[in-house]
Amino acid sequence: MIKRRLLTAVAAVVLAAGCATTAPPPDERHPQDPWEPYNRNMFKFNMAVDQAVVRPVAIGYDRITPEPAQKGIRNFFRNIRSPIDFINLILQGRPKEAGTKLMRFTANTVFGIGGLFDVATPGGVPEHRADFGQTLAKWGWKDSRYLVLPVLGPSSIRDGIGRGGDAGFSFAWRWVLEETSYGWILLDGIQARHALLPLDADIQSAYDPYIFMRDAWLQRRAHLTSQGEEELPDYDAFLDELDDYDDD
Repeated sequence: MIKRRLLTAVAAVVLAAGCATTAPPPDERHPQDPWEPYNRNMFKFNMAVDQAVVRPVAIGYDRITPEPAQKGIRNFFRNIRSPIDFINLILQGRPKEAGTKLMRFTANTVFGIGGLFDVATPGGVPEHRADFGQTLAKWGWKDSRYLVLPVLGPSSIRDGIGRGGDAGFSFAWRWVLEETSYGWILLDGIQARHALLPLDADIQSAYDPYIFMRDAWLQRRAHLTSQGEEELPDYDAFLDELDDYDDD
């Protein structure tokens, strides 16, 4: 259920823009979203790109790729990110979780044929994810202005810098992919969008997808950066409220 809720929050980035409204006056805006006019325009741009290009490609990927292959691709990209998670866990002062992450990476790489198979989860090894945006929050950068990035979607000043940090951490691993690195990045993006396809219908009834996406993303990041101390919003209840609104 939690996984579905998280995906629902992220799905709002790339779904239909038909109900988006205009930005309120500056004194009525969300305190973390003073740049709402810009963010709304970028949100609309991202959704237009999604509807014209990304979603059709994801649908085609779903049609031509067998489910076992899809699962293997998801496992591969989750596993290859493990060194980034490991570094951030160390930087956040979480050596126990870092050790567990290293154990998962070793098991899945050696016994899971390069990560195509997840042998660690059935073996009882828990998963821990971490990024540099969370690391910056751990170091004291708690609040940051919300920012919608071109194509990449919801972020903040802190987490945008964090993405750059994670990219720097991954530089040492690019030699593995060599000249095919851009192809792998593209495949990763396609499979990530493919994972959101079942949720498209859930968000189409949203009165203002931008507000829903922004608030859900901010609360989700607060949950992650607080290591679970902040509660996740009840996305299912929110969607039920949207259904009630449409029925009125």
